[in-house]
Amino acid sequence: QVQLIESGGGLVQAGDSLRLSCAASARTLSLYMYTMGWFRQAPGKEREFVAAISWNTGSTNYADSVKGRFTISRDNAKNTVYLQMNSLKPEDTAVYYCARDVLRYRWTISPQNFGSWGQGTQVTVSS
Repeated sequence: QVQLIESGGGLVQAGDSLRLSCAASARTLSLYMYTMGWFRQAPGKEREFVAAISWNTGSTNYADSVKGRFTISRDNAKNTVYLQMNSLKPEDTAVYYCARDVLRYRWTISPQNFGSWGQGTQVTVSS
């Protein structure tokens, strides 16, 4: 089963930046055919949508809480998806997960349409 591997998390101060990366564990899987998403889960809270990027046009969608601060992008040559996080706030503290749409060639932001979750990477923002 394909797994996604997140990296780039860490402990930072409010106002700092981080860039998360997400790569497929199987070299034979090309992520370019899939809409990719980032989600996060804070302690005691449900997992929530953060951002998504389409498989073809590069269209993006963001949660209101991160608009203007976070940018999702993808490098199909490297088979990697990124989440650039600027102006981080303590409320951004969470485990961040990337996920792949379960179907190819579709644009979606519905969490139930995503699968192949990674193990997550912890982001902690101190005030």
